[in-house]
Amino acid sequence: MTFAIIAAGEGSRLSQEGIKLPKPLVRICGEPMIDRLIRLFNENGADKICIIVNKLHAQTETHVRKLMARGEGAPIELAVQDTPSSMHSFSVLSPWLEQAPFCLTTVDTIFRETDFAEYIKAFRESNSDGMMGVTDFIDDEKPLYVGTDNNMNITGFYDEPQNCRYISGGLYALKPNALRTLSRCMEAGLSRMRNFQRGLVADGLKLKAYPMSKVLDIDHAQDIIKAETFLRSINKEDKTGQTSLNKLG
Repeated sequence: MTFAIIAAGEGSRLSQEGIKLPKPLVRICGEPMIDRLIRLFNENGADKICIIVNKLHAQTETHVRKLMARGEGAPIELAVQDTPSSMHSFSVLSPWLEQAPFCLTTVDTIFRETDFAEYIKAFRESNSDGMMGVTDFIDDEKPLYVGTDNNMNITGFYDEPQNCRYISGGLYALKPNALRTLSRCMEAGLSRMRNFQRGLVADGLKLKAYPMSKVLDIDHAQDIIKAETFLRSINKEDKTGQTSLNKLG
């Protein structure tokens, strides 16, 4: 399985709020966000990891090339290109995603590690064309609401609630046939990942929603604090749970 990271955004809001590092290198609990994703992808059986970064922040490219030189974990493919939207970045990565199922996300997506492992396992065992990570935790400035039926089949993607319980968590596990929809969207002059997701539904692909406990994005400086608080709290919960199991054993 291939994993992919979109890390080509400018991170302008973070910069304006005093964060000097490029977004992919911002540390959450002491670990750069891009390193965290690469680690988690390797822990979940990555055969290949594809990354796109922009030309604006050479520091990010240098960092990724150092990781590539170490040769640890799955091989990394790197694209360095400025793009107008996340869907355009996805399109740049798409030639590397044609041969196997893949999971795509943006570099600033923060989630519980055990949730992610279970999500990838569920996708691998599924016969669906795609499985989207969703959450009922809403802390996004412009959330994308996800319509589902009683079996968690996705029925639509909406800018307004539409009586939806979940929003998109920005995690896209897909089979290569989804790239045909991407090509169609690009040819139509569309942008934004939400339009791609709507295209998947319009093209009749079978999509499942996978609920995750909480997913955060890092758009503002205060989001770094929120993410660290979240990760530390679940680490504490996990340690407490393991201690209880040990006592029972």
